[in-house]
Amino acid sequence: METNLSQYLEVIIKIYIGKMFPQKKLKGGKIMEKKHTIVQKLGTWSFIVGIVIAMAAGFWDLNALIVSVLIVLGLVVGFLNVTGEETTPFLLATVSLVIVAAVGQGVLGQVEVIGPKLQQVLVTFITFIIPATIIVACKAIYSLAAD
Repeated sequence: METNLSQYLEVIIKIYIGKMFPQKKLKGGKIMEKKHTIVQKLGTWSFIVGIVIAMAAGFWDLNALIVSVLIVLGLVVGFLNVTGEETTPFLLATVSLVIVAAVGQGVLGQVEVIGPKLQQVLVTFITFIIPATIIVACKAIYSLAAD
């Protein structure tokens, strides 16, 4: 029984590590770790920085600089971070997020003290996500038209 459990855990760990660190097999059977290009890293970091700024900016007074940075980061994420196979889940998630944010703002506005700040967090988050959504949707439409 314990052998089966240890083998099971070993398989789970191998699968988990394989997802965290994708590898590519070469013709000779050697395994080469997948290298991320600078463009992929830029897209990933743009997403992380955009999320952090959007969440933090909800507690600041918004100005043109913050909004512009969020929009530019959203555009970068849309162009660089969302691949063809991620398009449909990304669009579904962002459309859901926009709908929930629109409905949620009214509810959050009724919460005393922190409600207006949480509303502002939703506004800044949507400011970051919508440009990425527009770019990904345009890429999807182009892909459909090109076929």
